[in-house]
Amino acid sequence: MSILASARQQWLASPRRDLLAGTVVALALIPEAIAFSLIAGVDPAVGLYASVVIAVTIAFVGGRPAMISAATGAMALLMGGLVRDYGLEYLFAASLLCGVIQIGVGLLRLGRYIKFVSRSVMTGFVNSLAILIFLAQMPELIGQGWMTYGLVAAALVIIYGVPRITKAVPSPLVAIVVISAVVILMKLDVRTVGDMGQMPSTLPMFHLPAVPLTWETLAIIAPVSLTLAFVGLLESLLTANLIDDVTDTASDKDRETRGQGIANILSPLFGGMAGCAMIGQSMINVSSGARGRLSTLWAGLFLLILMLTLRDWVAQIPMAALVAVMIMVSVGTFDWGSVLKLRSTPIQSSIVMVATTVTVVATHDLSKGVVLGVILSAIFFMRKVGKTIVVTEVETPEEGVLRYSVSGQLFFASADVFAASFEHHGQPKRVEIDMTGAHLWDLTGVAALDKVVFRYRKQGAEVVVTGMNEAGRTLVERVGRHDKDGAEAVGAH
Repeated sequence: MSILASARQQWLASPRRDLLAGTVVALALIPEAIAFSLIAGVDPAVGLYASVVIAVTIAFVGGRPAMISAATGAMALLMGGLVRDYGLEYLFAASLLCGVIQIGVGLLRLGRYIKFVSRSVMTGFVNSLAILIFLAQMPELIGQGWMTYGLVAAALVIIYGVPRITKAVPSPLVAIVVISAVVILMKLDVRTVGDMGQMPSTLPMFHLPAVPLTWETLAIIAPVSLTLAFVGLLESLLTANLIDDVTDTASDKDRETRGQGIANILSPLFGGMAGCAMIGQSMINVSSGARGRLSTLWAGLFLLILMLTLRDWVAQIPMAALVAVMIMVSVGTFDWGSVLKLRSTPIQSSIVMVATTVTVVATHDLSKGVVLGVILSAIFFMRKVGKTIVVTEVETPEEGVLRYSVSGQLFFASADVFAASFEHHGQPKRVEIDMTGAHLWDLTGVAALDKVVFRYRKQGAEVVVTGMNEAGRTLVERVGRHDKDGAEAVGAH
């Protein structure tokens, strides 16, 4: 596919659906951007400017079309301490450094390693986010009265009912418009977007962080920047994986990594904070029919238009309508099949999925849950692979000769099983160990092989190791002992 054809596919494949979906996303972005600003301890304008700049930037430089990036709660939670102790300018500096780190990760092409995150961890990540999205709506529901409950229920009826009639217009947009019209015309006393905070009335202006360029400043912001970079990339790449699955299309993880970095450099330069991909908004976007970059660009631009020219109207949108949209997203995001299949799924996979979900929900920290899930997946994998090393004694008519055939993976997790699989009794004259079906991976594996060879040599046997592949031979030549000059003497003591 030519560059022009690829660009047309990514930008103009379905412009009407992209524009409508981006409109819904922009409306839903406003209360969240304001809320995340409050979590970070900054003015609402910081979150709104960040959402505009990041969305517009990532539309051009991101690696996943139709994915929405903006100010997020996961990032905002990490910023509060820095803002409280050092002020907003240090947050701008930390956000900028976060972007630089992410670009470095992208240039090193490390984004592709997200493929090592198992399906169980992905499922736990998705389910925990669905739960967190739902729980985040509770403050707008609990204690708000029957009128709010009725509006939310009516909005959900519209959201799920309109697609049965027509799919020409995204049902969440219809719900927002209808519920807003009812509230305004009937002058109902319910919470609105305007109650969340004051929206800015001017364009974001270029601004360099006003911090001293010293090592002390770097020492203050570096830990925060590293954490922001890690959490931002983790959430962005996992969200990209999810959107890949939903849309059955591929994305460029390294480009997405670099794109997130560029967006997080530009955001603080225009009065915003660092951000990353938003799973909720991304799911709203794709479930509304968006598939191209135009949806992300329009979401950012329309958000800016809403802020500057329609803020008085936007302020009157009832929170009940937006809460209904987010409930729809949480219900649609949760993998209900993963719960129904718990009994039929391997126990290790279920443990990883549940542990990831519970940890994220309990800590409200995506990174902790995902890291725990990855560690558990690695442990279960190593245990499984560690048991696959098989040592078989091959019958031989020659007296005093023992032959063994080894198959499987020999590394630190299987080294003990390998060593214990040899019979070290009797007085064999010669021992042959055929490694044709095995692969030697690390120093512990080499040490286990040395151990077996030296045990037989202490009994006075001649030991021959054959069939080792090139990688194994190279490793043994570098760190092994049994094949070196004088090893016979070592083994005899």
